[in-house]
Amino acid sequence: MARRTIIMLLIIVPVLIIGSLYLRSLVRWAFFERRHQPDTVARAQLDQAALQAAAGPTQTVTLYFPSYAEGKLRGEARPLAMATDPADRVRQIVLALIEGPKQVAGSALSASAEVRGVFVTADGTVYLDLSSGVAGDFNPGIESETLAVYSVVDSLAANLPEVKRVQFLMQGQEVDTLDGHADLTAPFAPDTSWIASSTGTGEDQSPAAPSSAAAPGLGTSAHP
Repeated sequence: MARRTIIMLLIIVPVLIIGSLYLRSLVRWAFFERRHQPDTVARAQLDQAALQAAAGPTQTVTLYFPSYAEGKLRGEARPLAMATDPADRVRQIVLALIEGPKQVAGSALSASAEVRGVFVTADGTVYLDLSSGVAGDFNPGIESETLAVYSVVDSLAANLPEVKRVQFLMQGQEVDTLDGHADLTAPFAPDTSWIASSTGTGEDQSPAAPSSAAAPGLGTSAHP
């Protein structure tokens, strides 16, 4: 009987140990690691909500998303409670672009992109520091990258008159291209020629925007 008990214990104890270790790892995954798995769209929405919590009255902004079939940008109106700080307003617009369109066109920026930093100078130059994830979901080619660039630039300029040009950074560093094609070595001035003149319903989506003429020294090499 004692021998039988010992054998049973030798079988049961390892099973209990393995089971407890598995249960521990399962609990850790469910309550800790799972929480840290990036739900990128939700993160953009939460960041946006945090900015709006301390913002002013809600206003309607126009966001421009790429229509890759047309090679143009399509406008989408969206209510945002805009922040008072210029850098926070820039961040809000870019986060809304990362969140993606609700009605029209395609996404300009990958859902895994993060806004690492924003700096707005007195002359209206925005330094926009994005994570390397920004280049994750592009269709290959100069046109798709250019549409992504002007999705950001034209969305910012159309809604924030103080924005005159945008210098893109990635991981805090200047980069030559977005994903191998669009030249990012100099700032971009807004260019409304990329905006489609009307929606599918015929409604004009192009608000008054700054002139598309680039200031001296601005990057225009992203044009196809």
